[in-house]
Amino acid sequence: MFVVDTNILVYAANANCPEHARCRALLEQWRHQKATWFVTWGVLYGFLRLVTHPRVLPQPWKLPAAWEFVEALRAAPSLEILTETERHGEILAELLQATPILAGNLISDLHIAALMREHGIKTIYTRDSDFQRFSFLEVQDPLQTSEERNMQ
Repeated sequence: MFVVDTNILVYAANANCPEHARCRALLEQWRHQKATWFVTWGVLYGFLRLVTHPRVLPQPWKLPAAWEFVEALRAAPSLEILTETERHGEILAELLQATPILAGNLISDLHIAALMREHGIKTIYTRDSDFQRFSFLEVQDPLQTSEERNMQ
C-alpha cells in the first residue's frame, strides 16, 4: 500500500518534462495493478492547481482536460482516495507536536502525512524530500535508482 504524491502525477501528465516517460509508465502500471494504491483529494487538487498554472507549465492545461486526467485515475479499480476519519484531529495534533517547525507549503504535506497515519499507510512515492520530516513515513523517490538509494 502506498500513496502517490502530486509531483508524480504532474510529471506523468507533462510530456515536456524529462521525468514524463518514467512517471507515466509508473502511473499506468499502478492503474492496472490489482493491489490498492492511494491518493488524497489534496493531491488531486494540487495536480489541478499545478497543471493549469501558467508559471508551472509553459502550455498549461485547461481545467476540463486536467479534470479528465483525474477522472481517468479515479476510474482505476485499484485506486482509493484517503479521507479524514473521526480520529483526524487527534492524529493531526500528534503530528504537530512531533514536527513543530511546519508552515506555509508544508501544511499540504502535513495533511497527506496525517491521512496516511490515520489509514496505516507508510509509503509515499514522491520526489519531495520534505516528507522526510515525518519519521513514520517511508519516502520513496520512484525515479531514484537503487544505487542512488544505497548512497543515502
